[in-house]
Amino acid sequence: MKTLLHRIRIHRTRLAALFTLLALGLAAGDAAAVPSFARQTGQDCVACHIGAYGPQLTPYGIRFKLGAYTDSDGKDGKVPLSAMLLGGFTHTAKGQAEAPTDRTGTNNNLVLDQASLFVAGRANDYIGAFLQSTYTGADNTFALDNADVRMARTLDYGGTDVTVGLSVHNTPGMQDPFNTLPAWRFPYVSSSVAPEPVAAPLFDGGLEQHVTGLSAYTFINDSVYAELGTYRALPAGALDTLGLGRDSYPGKLDRSTAYWRLAYFQDLKKSAFSAGVFGFDTGIDPSGDGSGLSDGYRDLGIDAHYQFLGTREHIATVNASYIREHQSRDATFAAGGADNRSGQLNEFNLNASYTYDQTWGFTAGRFMIQGSRDATLYGDGSASGSPDSAGYVLQADWTPWGKEGSWNSPWANLRVGLQYTMYDRFNGARHNYDGNGSDASDNDTLYLFLWTSF
Repeated sequence: MKTLLHRIRIHRTRLAALFTLLALGLAAGDAAAVPSFARQTGQDCVACHIGAYGPQLTPYGIRFKLGAYTDSDGKDGKVPLSAMLLGGFTHTAKGQAEAPTDRTGTNNNLVLDQASLFVAGRANDYIGAFLQSTYTGADNTFALDNADVRMARTLDYGGTDVTVGLSVHNTPGMQDPFNTLPAWRFPYVSSSVAPEPVAAPLFDGGLEQHVTGLSAYTFINDSVYAELGTYRALPAGALDTLGLGRDSYPGKLDRSTAYWRLAYFQDLKKSAFSAGVFGFDTGIDPSGDGSGLSDGYRDLGIDAHYQFLGTREHIATVNASYIREHQSRDATFAAGGADNRSGQLNEFNLNASYTYDQTWGFTAGRFMIQGSRDATLYGDGSASGSPDSAGYVLQADWTPWGKEGSWNSPWANLRVGLQYTMYDRFNGARHNYDGNGSDASDNDTLYLFLWTSF
């Protein structure tokens, strides 16, 4: 056992060192000329992103990510740094019972949700990275955010292009090239102080920034994508170092943790689509002490997206995903944290958007979470012990900069948006979901945001 643990610690150390060395490499030596993505490629933001702003990707953006962020216009003298600010005003239909953080009130909060610094660009023809560190104003913390370091190369096999690559990242799903999985799914931004349902599948944010993942992938003939990977939880000490805090330690992941992905993609020039399946299977020892008991999570999902691109004046998109999670809760049950040894959780998301002239955007989304009841597991917030939540998200936004010919492109980018989230079920019920008279609609949230990057 000591030998096994020693090997795991070495593995984590090597991955952490890889992140650090590549980040330094992008900022030093010859790579000092590498810019963040738009300046690196010499393209406007509309080349990669629907509506001139991320994270929804065009076919070119998908290929850029698959190619390890290395595409370039060949010009030197650029800097691989970017920054982002996201802030907004949050109003809920009824004030929350308690303030979401020590720095906010129970309602009508004006908050700097995120201030991020990026090292994003190519190190050489085959290696690139996307590294983000973020300050969160609501709770006054600074930590490592999303990180993806990858290496890729495209080969010619008998006239067929085959891209092969490796990705080291810290959030399951963020490495996926189609940006349709939970890590990059609509709503692309949201309030950091709004109420949230009590449950979601583990793959939907349960391990974000708290693991190191290694995946190998291939993209064949510009259409078939396949990926296989594994994950390890960061030790509690590393969470402190990265600013995440050891209190957020998810536990030790089983050595058998596995992720797989298979998808089909077609770029039809005036339109594009993809459809795929994915699976995530792991066990978590919450204590991390190797006692032998763990909670198992087996997530199986399907997803699809369609884009009508036309002449880029009128753009319409549809994105959908469904995740079915089976849980075995041996460790939580033994500790008295659940009434049942097993359960399941299902999550469905669907959204459609329309963008006019890469400037005006309108998006409508539907989300549903359904699962088996457990009064102890979900009792903090759900009087019935049910995790069921459902609702709609509506968003209108204006993106004046980022497209060809706009002011200071591609250095200046701005999106101003109004987002409204409506719940028809929250933590198991439409009315009195918490036993204290609260209705699902009390959590309806209006979020007015300003999102800029440069």
